[in-house]
Amino acid sequence: MILAMMMILQVSRAQNILTPVEAGSKVHFVIKNFGFKTGGDFKGIKGRIQFDPAQFASSDFEVSIDAATIDTDNSTRDEHLRGSEYFDVEKYKTITFKSTKVVRSTKAGRFYMYGNLTIKGVTKPVEFGFGATPQDGGYVFDGEFRINRLDFGVGGSSVSMSDLLTVSLNVFAK
Repeated sequence: MILAMMMILQVSRAQNILTPVEAGSKVHFVIKNFGFKTGGDFKGIKGRIQFDPAQFASSDFEVSIDAATIDTDNSTRDEHLRGSEYFDVEKYKTITFKSTKVVRSTKAGRFYMYGNLTIKGVTKPVEFGFGATPQDGGYVFDGEFRINRLDFGVGGSSVSMSDLLTVSLNVFAK
């Protein structure tokens, strides 16, 4: 019986299941529009993160953000971006990411993530480096990646707006 209890404790400790915390987390994007960098943020982060730096290969990240929370500091633009041409938030309420593999980077405290990003019902693979810094009984995960908005059907061809944008993540999970 003692052996069984020790095994259960070991398995639960190895799992290290974390939940993203809205306060202390930021999902930010930057895109060029008319040659100037502009950006915005999303809120409503939810999900489940299984992470243990000692057993990083068994890591699993499954997170989402609320697409309707887009905030570019311009309410007129935000409403336009919520519309069907861009994020179509009435039909596609969330933007999701599901990891497929995590590997250790050659840089101490850094890892490399492979996964699938889904925007407007379109799923594409993404990969990026990230850090995992212990904080307040959890971790702060930080990283960034580039995507082509047209791959996800976000907006149409534009002379003034870049197709490529950078997404920066700073997610606190506990």
